[in-house]
Amino acid sequence: MTIKGRAYIAGAFEHPIRKAPDMSVSTIHAECARGALADAGLSFADVDGYFCAGDAPGGVQSMVDYLGLDVRHVDGTDTGGSSYIAHVSHAAQAIISGACNVALITMGGRPRSEGRSGVKQKMVGANVPDSPFEFPYGPTAVNEYAMATMRHMYEYGTTSEQLAWVKVAASHHASFNPDALLRDVVTVDDVLSSPMIADPLHRLDCCVVSDGGGAIVVVSPEIAKSLKRPLIRVMGAGESIKGLLGGKADITYSGGVWSGAAAFAEAGVKPQDIKYASIYDSFTITVLMQLEDLGFCNKGEGGKFVADGNLISGVGKLPINTDGGGLNNNHPSSRGGMVKLIEAVRQLRGEAHPKVQVSNCDLALVHGTGGGLASRHGSATLILERV
Repeated sequence: MTIKGRAYIAGAFEHPIRKAPDMSVSTIHAECARGALADAGLSFADVDGYFCAGDAPGGVQSMVDYLGLDVRHVDGTDTGGSSYIAHVSHAAQAIISGACNVALITMGGRPRSEGRSGVKQKMVGANVPDSPFEFPYGPTAVNEYAMATMRHMYEYGTTSEQLAWVKVAASHHASFNPDALLRDVVTVDDVLSSPMIADPLHRLDCCVVSDGGGAIVVVSPEIAKSLKRPLIRVMGAGESIKGLLGGKADITYSGGVWSGAAAFAEAGVKPQDIKYASIYDSFTITVLMQLEDLGFCNKGEGGKFVADGNLISGVGKLPINTDGGGLNNNHPSSRGGMVKLIEAVRQLRGEAHPKVQVSNCDLALVHGTGGGLASRHGSATLILERV
C-alpha cells in the first residue's frame, strides 16, 4: 500500500513558549492541539484519530480522555524524536484504510523547567535489554554523540570547523525568528571557543533545552480540499531502527540510509529535487551524518557539504531548519521531530519569515532521528509536496 498523494497536512502549530514553569505537560499538548486544529479550520469534534508518543502524559488513553476526543483510531508509536514524523506516515495509512479521516498528532514537554539535559546519565530501567552492557559506562546523550563524531572524524577527516558551520547556519535563521530561544548570530570561531562538553563537541554544537511543543493535523484528500488552507500532500515516507548488532555496528551512519531511501522511492523523487529540508539537529554531527545518509552528498563528504554557508537560506544549495532548528530555536521535550514538520509546512505554504523563505518551495523533506547515533535509534523520513 502506498501513501503517495493520499493524505494531506491541513494544520500545524508550534507553541511559542520556551520555558513553562507554571504549565502542565498535558496543558501544552492541549494548547498545541487547539492551535493546529484552528490553523486547519477544524475543531476537536472533527478528530477521529489521535497519535502521540512517550512525551504524552499517560499515553493515548489519558490524552484522548483529557482532550475530550471521540476517536476510532489511536497510535502511540514511540521512536523518540522521530516519532511524530513516523506518525504522519501512520496517519496517512490509517486514513487510506478508512480507520480515520482527521488525525491529530501532538507533542509537548518541560525539560527546561524540570532541569533535564543531555549531560545527565540516561535512566531507562534495569529490565531494558541493553542496560547491563552499557549503563556501567555512564552513557549520556552528549557523550554518545561525541563518540559518533570522533569516529566520523577519524574515518573521513571531518573537522570541528566544518561542524561549526551547521550551528552558524542555524543562528542566521534563528535571528529572524522572534520565538527562538537563541537569536544571536554566531561565527565558526564562536563555536570553537565555546566550552568543550564532550570531546569533540562544544557547547554550541549541542541543541537547546526548551519547554514547548507542537501539533499536526493530517486529513483525507476530500477534507483537505474542502478547507481554506494550502494543500500539502504526503508523497513518501520511510522508517527504520538501527542498533549495535552485538557490537558489529558502524557508528558513522544512521538509520537514515534506509528510511530515506524508502521515502525517496515512494515519492518518486531524488535528493536533488528537494527545495527545503528539515533535518534533525540534536547536535551538529547529527545534521552532517544525516545529509550523507539521505543522499545529499556522498558518505564522508558531509563536512565539505555543510561548510561555507551551504545550509543558509538564500546563500547555499540546501536551506535547512530555517526556524533555527533545535540548535537555536526549539527542541521541546528533548524531541525535535515535531518542530521539523511544522517548519517544513511553513516553507511549503510560503509562510516562513521572508528573510528565510525558500523561493518556489514546492517539495520538502523532513527527517528525524530518535535515540543515540552511537547506540540505537529510530529514523523517520517524510517527503511533502505543495499542490
